[in-house]
Amino acid sequence: MTMLRDLVDPTEQPIQVATGFVFTEGPIWMNDGSLCFSDVVGNTRGRWHPKLGLWKKTPNNIGNGMTRDSKGSLIICEHANSRVIRETPAGEVEVVASHYKNKELNSPNDVVAASDDSIIFTDPSYGRLPGFGVERPVQLDFRGVYRVPANGGEPQLLAGDFGEPNGLCFSPGEKLLYVNDTPRANIRVFDVAADYKLSNDRIFAQNIGTGEIAGGVVDGMKVDEFGNVYVTGPKGIWVFDPGGSHIGVIPIPEHTANMNWGDSDWSTLYVAASTSVYRLRMKVRGNPLPYMRRSK
Repeated sequence: MTMLRDLVDPTEQPIQVATGFVFTEGPIWMNDGSLCFSDVVGNTRGRWHPKLGLWKKTPNNIGNGMTRDSKGSLIICEHANSRVIRETPAGEVEVVASHYKNKELNSPNDVVAASDDSIIFTDPSYGRLPGFGVERPVQLDFRGVYRVPANGGEPQLLAGDFGEPNGLCFSPGEKLLYVNDTPRANIRVFDVAADYKLSNDRIFAQNIGTGEIAGGVVDGMKVDEFGNVYVTGPKGIWVFDPGGSHIGVIPIPEHTANMNWGDSDWSTLYVAASTSVYRLRMKVRGNPLPYMRRSK
């Protein structure tokens, strides 16, 4: 049985690398050895480098979750205008998704790119709340998970029966898709077919807090190379083995919202936690997504 000490040294402590923000989110490691992350409430995108420190802040349409595709482009969820965009290394921007059946998406929140560069994203309504976005009524009467094929096109609804879908991630090999539901305080897992149709929906883990944001909730979620699932929750990062057994909690000093793998060996967790970003060296590596396998 996997123990927490097998994944992280018990003496290892999270190190604060940047602070002074309002609500950090969406950390993503870049080819130049820097970390991009969102400050959702502050409406900026930050850039931190281990040698340069915090060296860049830019407005980002109340951006939230981010990932990269196999070509190195940033994929960004924007709350202010309810869309997912692709930003190329050259700075060109294209809209990946903004509407479903001629209605505005709620507010894309988190995103992952599959090996074939399909974009999978969650669409809760949080970006239409004061503070976390632009207050306005929703146009859709459900909260869904979508796929946009690599060559573009209309979003395909994969699942639409969530309270508020939030973090998501693939298992190694992309045979499973994990999606958490913030108000229901659980993680669901689906089998993924070759055409991305989801089946065999079941609860992977539940009772991760109470669903009340003040106490810490399921939000950002990632997987390591062995298929262990890491998700934010009360007091830090909750870790589950591939069978859904709770391994333990990695304590983080602030309310955690998301995390991602970084550094040249992909063995550091960078944690977005309220006003700050922390780094924590691990004994394991992240699940090697396409952008992590891409040559620099």
